[in-house]
Amino acid sequence: MREIADIGLVKQGYLGYLRVERGLAENTAAAYASDVDKLIGYLDEQRIAVEKATTDDLDHFVAALHDLGIGPRSVARIISGIKSFYKYMRLEGFTDHNPTQLLDSPQLGRHLPEVLTLDEIDRMEACIDMSTPEGIRNRAIIETMYGCGLRVSELVGLQMSLVYADEEFIVVRGKGDKQRLVPISQVALQLIEHYVRQVRQTLVVRRGCEDILFLNRRGGQLSRQMVFIVIKGLCEMAGINKRVSPHTLRHSFATHLLEGGANLRAIQQMLGHESITTTEVYVHIDRSRLRREILQHHPRNAR
Repeated sequence: MREIADIGLVKQGYLGYLRVERGLAENTAAAYASDVDKLIGYLDEQRIAVEKATTDDLDHFVAALHDLGIGPRSVARIISGIKSFYKYMRLEGFTDHNPTQLLDSPQLGRHLPEVLTLDEIDRMEACIDMSTPEGIRNRAIIETMYGCGLRVSELVGLQMSLVYADEEFIVVRGKGDKQRLVPISQVALQLIEHYVRQVRQTLVVRRGCEDILFLNRRGGQLSRQMVFIVIKGLCEMAGINKRVSPHTLRHSFATHLLEGGANLRAIQQMLGHESITTTEVYVHIDRSRLRREILQHHPRNAR
């Protein structure tokens, strides 16, 4: 077993492992490293070496997190980071045991995301003023996000060179810089072409944004917050009283595909989910909607 001379160097190696070998995004890797800092700080207070910690020690650490008022979802994420850290420690030979194997994560209630109906999406789009440059751009944004199920980070980073209009698909860079092919509709492609021809070509594009598709009026890359403001404003104009964010269009895309009979594996690939478990939430949305329909319309439930 290798001796740990400097825990700081171990943490640096772990951060490199997360970025390179696991392919995690910078923010995710930083969050995992921060979780490890919390554990190391706790163990230092207890005068316990990280490589010698037991499952009981980690259970006490988790209990301390609860005592600090940290919620179950955050605790579950911290435990995930700790498990990843001890996996790295074993791979590098810093420990010969894994105390996280029997460490339980808190049970989380399943949260069903908000979903828009097709009529509500049509109403949002109908509110867009297509006589303005921003309106032309925003119409293309809504159709691309909804039609392709994109994350907002994927939308603002979408590159012109990765839109293959003739083949009717786009290449999307997702989490961990992983690429996936996503089909795109003729409607979205026509709106993109109209935006590029009428709006984007008139902008003075900032350096570094030459290949970015959707730009702000100053020729720079759109921020996530800007997309959120656009979508929230359109929902208010359309009279939609739901808690809506850019991610709502992605949820709506997946739910409507499932309702239309799409295979869950195909939806998983379209969304870029690593695990089918993440995609299965849409099955629950579909079932809960079915239950509401039955309670509302079945004659035995009529009052």
